[in-house]
This record gives sequence, structure tokens and C-alpha cells, in this order.
Amino acid sequence: MNVSSNTISGSIDTSLTWLASFRLRVLFRTAFFLLALSTLVMTVYVLQEEKQRSYDNYQQSFAKTKDQIAAQLRHPSGQLALLNPSDAATPTTPLHPVLLPFSAIDFDDQSKVRNAVEITGCLVQYSHYGSLCVAIGSNPWAGGFIYAAGTFASTALVPHALGDKYLDTAHRLRVEVKMRGQTYRWIAPFEPLPNPGNLQREGTRGRFTGYVDIGSRDYTSARTVRDFRGWVWQGASCTNALATVDATPSEDCERKSFFSLRLPVDVLRDALFQKEKPVWPPTDLNDMQVRVEVLPPGDGIALFDSNAEGAVAPFSLGDLRAQLLPGETLRIRKNGAATGKDLMLLRGIEAATEETSPLLTRLIRRLPVDTYDAPIELAQDVTTPLGNYTIHLTGDARSVNKSLGVVATRLSWFVGAMLLAVALAWLVIEVGVIRRIARLTRRSSQLSKTVKTTAGLGHFDLADLRGSDELGILATCLNDLLRRVKEDAEREQIRAEQEKDMWHAVGHEIMSPLQSLMVLHNTEQDPSLRYIHRMQQAVRILYGSASPSEAFESTTLAVQTVEINSFLHNIAANSASVGLSSVQYVGGSEDSVLVRAEEYALEDVVTHVLRNAERHRAPGSAIALTLQTTETDATVTIHNTGPQIAPALIDQIFEYGVSDQADSGANGNRGQGLFVAKTYMAKMGGTIAARNEGDGVSLMLGLQRVGGGR
Repeated sequence: MNVSSNTISGSIDTSLTWLASFRLRVLFRTAFFLLALSTLVMTVYVLQEEKQRSYDNYQQSFAKTKDQIAAQLRHPSGQLALLNPSDAATPTTPLHPVLLPFSAIDFDDQSKVRNAVEITGCLVQYSHYGSLCVAIGSNPWAGGFIYAAGTFASTALVPHALGDKYLDTAHRLRVEVKMRGQTYRWIAPFEPLPNPGNLQREGTRGRFTGYVDIGSRDYTSARTVRDFRGWVWQGASCTNALATVDATPSEDCERKSFFSLRLPVDVLRDALFQKEKPVWPPTDLNDMQVRVEVLPPGDGIALFDSNAEGAVAPFSLGDLRAQLLPGETLRIRKNGAATGKDLMLLRGIEAATEETSPLLTRLIRRLPVDTYDAPIELAQDVTTPLGNYTIHLTGDARSVNKSLGVVATRLSWFVGAMLLAVALAWLVIEVGVIRRIARLTRRSSQLSKTVKTTAGLGHFDLADLRGSDELGILATCLNDLLRRVKEDAEREQIRAEQEKDMWHAVGHEIMSPLQSLMVLHNTEQDPSLRYIHRMQQAVRILYGSASPSEAFESTTLAVQTVEINSFLHNIAANSASVGLSSVQYVGGSEDSVLVRAEEYALEDVVTHVLRNAERHRAPGSAIALTLQTTETDATVTIHNTGPQIAPALIDQIFEYGVSDQADSGANGNRGQGLFVAKTYMAKMGGTIAARNEGDGVSLMLGLQRVGGGR
């Protein structure tokens, strides 16, 4: 279980290390990906906000449109349009009477007549100050009359003289009414009032006296039509301001005249007195035709003709179409009418469709909006003298999608440009930076796997990554550094080979004299034989190695049982033979202490420590050897009186080449003794440590006792 856990933990660490090598590339790519994603998310968010705002605005505008239409239809001009529904295809001329929202018109009063026709907007406009309204009242019992009121421009009206049998010597009206197969014609010359008043201030007032049109000039015995009534009021001011001199109008300047007529139609009056209840307004109202002409004195061209081209019709229900947006429908129905029959059905004019993106259209359609799916339909009632009408306004929220789709399509080019800029920036960094970093990382990783010898550096070349930018300068520095490292490694290899050859030569030359010395000192009682064996072991260890540290670390020791008490007595007794004086051994509490060690290696360890103590002890002081034992361990303490070890070096003195003497190499001290002692102690399963005492330094050698429980 522990092996599996360690394997899994190692795999995870390896994977994390591998992922860390891509961290910079992932960071850059993720940053650009998030930047592009945020642009798209921001675009979608803005579209959703705009859709919600557009829908809210549409609902407000929709309700406002309904209120405007209702207010417009409640106005007398709107009521006139409701009472006289007409299609846009219906020609304006010849005129036919319209049903007024008033019971009748007081045609004798200029102010009342003018207010009635202007407030209802029934006037048909003509060129040159011409206008005319032909209408009937909403109350049939006011009489079967057709009312006509309008304006025209002319010079000062020429009156018809009393007793003159010729009517064409004065300004006159010619009126014609066609209905139900009959034609009524009247001719009405202008006659001024007996008391004209102040003409310069009030203008001319008079009447049009009606005669049945007989088609000739001579009206000697003609009688006036009693029920034909006509009035005219000509203004005092000229229509052209240049024609006024010193605030006095010119005699021949044109002035604007307003007239009102009441035309008696026998067919309409007779229908009122039939036994059946009269139908009002007449069903054939649109089939009636009325023509009014204003003729000048003589045989000149008519000053005004209601059948003239270019007439502009008044407001009608068809004009409401301009207020409807695409997709909106307006239905107007009279209450009490046949079910399903609309008085008027209008649909909003479809605007010219601009090109939209299908993708954006589908996206906008799917964006959620509050209350978007709720039906949009409003209704309003309008009251008129002849009944109530209901208007139904239906909206189409899809028009929001269409209009927003058009705007989004236009703005999509800007979003595309932003994404293209992000992509180009990523591409530039990817090719110019990330790709080069990846190549540098890949080559560095390959170098760490292959550079076991100097030959591995020869394949590492960064010349193609050099440049003047930061990464190029880094590649140049790394390439130069690795070239120097390669040169130094080659020099070190040459030096190691030379050192190895030197050790071979030294070992070869030393082994022969040692063989001769062994012949001379071949008895076990000879103390020199012990040191000759140690010399042979040292030569064998170093012989054939590239460096002393490698030789000591690769040494294999044959650990055996050593009686440490007698061993230390022997070391102290023979110390003078190797130049170590005043070495004193204080025996332990036990006579025989067996430890695990290799005798020659342990002697080398003690000798190296003693020589190190010899160099640092105070002159004339002794080196003390003591032995302390426990059930499992035996500790040899070597103490010398003298200077203490510097705190900075106390943990490093056992490393190879470390010495407290600046010129240790020149004096023959290589910083090797304590390193050898530590290496040998470790191979024998022991320990070595240094400790500063009050009067000097103590080095403790820890060994395992044989049979002590380990």
C-alpha cells in the first residue's frame, strides 16, 4: 500500500512538473482566449440589454401610439373620419358629401360655419387659396340639405345689379349635384348686402342668390330658389402684400373670400316624409357627386372648380397607417355592427429590409427577455353622435428582433475587427515569443537529459534564436555561456584524465617498494607491518580513480568485529611512532568492548582525527582519548585543548576540500582527512561529529556494539 501511494505521489509530482514547463505558454494563450471570450460575452450581454431596452421602449411606444390614435379619433376631425370611412384608393374628386359629427350647420353665421368646417377638417384643399367642404348633418330632421363651405381668391367681387336679366355680368357660383339618377343645377350671382359697412376694414359681405340653371344668359322671368341659401364674405386685405400701398388695398388685387351654401335636394327631403323610418345617413352617400364652380364676370375661366386636379383630401382613417410600425395592426369596429366585420383594417408599412446576419438573428431570437412572450394588444372606445367605435391595436414584438438584428449586423463588423485584432496580437506573440520560448524550453529539457558528458553540449545550439530583443539577448547569453561551459568541461575532462594517469603512475611506483618492505617486515610482531598494510590499502583505494573523493566514496570495506578497548590502547602506545606525541587513552569501564568496524579503516579514521587535533592543540598539551559505552553503542571521544572551530565551519569541516587554512593546499593539507573519516565511518555504520568545548574541541566517533540489539 505504501509503495502504491508513493508511486501515485511520484506520478502526480512528475505531471505537475511537466505542466509547470508549459505555464508561461498556457498563461499567454489563456489570457488571449479569455480576452476573445470576454469580447463575445460582452457582445451577447449588450445584445440582451439592448433587446430588453428595445422591447420596453416598444411597449411604451405601442401604448403611446394607441393613446394618440384614440385622441385623434375623439377629435371632431377623427370623428369625421370614423363617420366617413374611405380607402386611400378612393379618388378625391368629384366630391361627395361627408357626414358631419354635428346635427346641422348654422350656415348664416360666418364664424360658426368656419369653425365647423375647420375643426372637423372636412375642407378639401386646392391651389390658389381654394378649399371646399361638402357635408350633411348627423340629424335627418334638420332637413334634407347638403351644405357646402369653402374659400376662393378673386379680385373685388362684382355684384349682380337688381333687374339685370343677365347673370354673367357678375361673379357667380355654378353648383351641380348628381344623385340617384337625377341632376340638380343652380346658378347663384353675387349680391351685396344693403348696408356694406366699412369695406376697407371689414371687407365685402353679400349673398349668392340661387336660380335654377337654365343654360342661357337670359333670366328675365326666372325665379329664385327659395331654399337655396348662400353667403359670402370677402376679406379686406390683399393676398399679395405687395399689392397694398400705404395700408390701402389696391382695387384690382386679389382677396380671399369665404362662402357657405345650403343646397335643397328634393330626393333627400322626400325620403324623410315616407312611412318607413328614414335611413340616415343615406347608404348611397358616396355615390353622390357635388361640383361647385366660382365664375368671374363674363366668359372667363372659372376662378375655382371643385373638380380641378391636385385636390388634397382631408384627414381619413387611412392616414393612421403612417403611425403604425411594421407588424402592427389597427382594427376599427363599430359597436353593434355585424360580428367579424371591421370598419377599417390597417397594417403598418413594412420598411425596406436591410441585410441581416442569420446567425445574429437566431442569437437575438434566443436571448431571454422579461415578459417578451406576453401578447401585445390594446383596445380603446371612441364615442361619436352616431354610435361608439372600438379600436384594436395589435403589436408584433418580432419587429424588435428585426430592427435589433439590422443594428447588430452593422456593429458585428466592429466586434469582428476587435476579435481579429486579438487574434493578430496572439499570432504575433505566439510566433515571435511563445514559439521561441517553446523551442528554448524544449532544447533546455533535451539538454538536461543528454548532457552526461561534454559531447552532450555539442548538440545544444541556440544560434537560430538570437536576436536584438529580450529573448534574443537571453538566447545569445545562454549560447555563449554554454560554449564556455563546454570549453571548461573539456578542460576539466583533460585534467581528470591527467590526474588519473598520475594516480596510476604514483600507485605503480609505490606498490613495488611496499612489496619489498613487506618482505623485510614479514613477522606479526613487527609493528611496521601494520602500517605497510595500511599503505597498500590506501594505494589500492586510490589506484585507478579519477579523483580522491570518488575513490573514497567508491571504497568497499569488509566490516568485522574489533575489540575497541585494546585497539585504542594500541593506538595510544604507537602514536609516537607516527609523530603524534602526548596521546593519552583513558580506558572505559569495561575490559572488552566489541564493535563493528574494519580495523585498518578505523585506524585511518582515528589517525586522521589525531593529526587534525595535533595541528590545532595548544603547545605542550595532551590529546585525550576516552571511551563511553551503552548497551548498543560505543563512543570514542578525541579531545584537544586549543582554539574552537568557527561556527560557520562546524557543519562543513567533514566535506571534501574544506580547511581552515587559506593556503592549505600549498602546505600539503587538502581538506581530505576529515572527509575520509566521515566516509569510512558511514561505510562501517558509524557516525562522526564535532563539538566545541570550553577549552578546545572534541570529535566523537560512534560505533555499533556487537550483540547490542541492532
